[in-house]
Amino acid sequence: MTLLRAALHRGRPRAALLAVLVALLAALVPVRPAHAAGAIEEVTGFGSNPGALRMYRYVPAGLPQGRPVVVALHGCTQNAQGYGAQSGWTALADRWGFSVVLPGQTSSNNLSQCFNWFQTGDIARGQGEAASIRQMTARQIADSGADPSRVYVTGLSAGGAMTAAMMAAYPDVYAAGGVVAGLPYGCAQAAGSPYVCMYVGATQTPAQWGDRVRAAFPGYTGPWPRLTVFQGTADYTVKPVNMDDLVRQWTAVHGTDQTADTSDTVAGFPHRTYKDASGAPVAETYSLTGMGHGQPVDPGSGAAQCGTAAAYMLDVNLCAAYRLGTGWGLG
Repeated sequence: MTLLRAALHRGRPRAALLAVLVALLAALVPVRPAHAAGAIEEVTGFGSNPGALRMYRYVPAGLPQGRPVVVALHGCTQNAQGYGAQSGWTALADRWGFSVVLPGQTSSNNLSQCFNWFQTGDIARGQGEAASIRQMTARQIADSGADPSRVYVTGLSAGGAMTAAMMAAYPDVYAAGGVVAGLPYGCAQAAGSPYVCMYVGATQTPAQWGDRVRAAFPGYTGPWPRLTVFQGTADYTVKPVNMDDLVRQWTAVHGTDQTADTSDTVAGFPHRTYKDASGAPVAETYSLTGMGHGQPVDPGSGAAQCGTAAAYMLDVNLCAAYRLGTGWGLG
């Protein structure tokens, strides 16, 4: 009680006593982080699950209702948990306050654990894997009391192609999508083969690309999801022409032309934005000079940094998850 005696000696006993009590309480009460991290958990019984997928999710501790949801789809040979952490999405969920749904493919569906973006029955509204992912999304919105107008979808490679499928089949669910090294909706069908689509591309006009999206949900009049694409210029697994075709497809859906309205650089990489008649962005691209096939990450503790370098997680000083999150107003 040395602190108390010294204060009393100064002639201010009440103030001194209060100060000491506050100090003692502060020492006794454990300090808790402002935003404690949660854990990736598996969820079962989320619906009829016609695509036979597995559902995982990440919900920061103490997440309030009314927050956004991000659905993040892994690439081939990856798994849901690893992709969620290595891409940076789980760390950003803690930082900004939103939940993450992490659909998981199984080897019984696809030996390489790729989402079956090339199978018509898995990318149609109400069918297969697309329907399973939609059911996971609905379950998470219900469980977390999320804002249904702030639900987003993104993914790498096969997960990127499935992202385009979710945007096309469920434009009434997802406000925007981020395709990383992915492919346009219906590309395998247009090219006659998934490999031709990946390595060469499909010969379609913007109108034909757009018609493929519109046919996924007949009668839907909008609004359509906003598109963001990340593509390595040295990607020999999914050729860069697929980024151009994604832009052709989604600008056609939005009723805009295929000429970029703004061109600049972000972290040294070419960045283009395409806008509608009102000036609102409907599509944007990040062309990652010299990058191969994978998800761009930027490990570190800086404000714009996120992700962990690993197989198909490429450290190029730009984190796709951060750029998507800021573009979607999550942060």
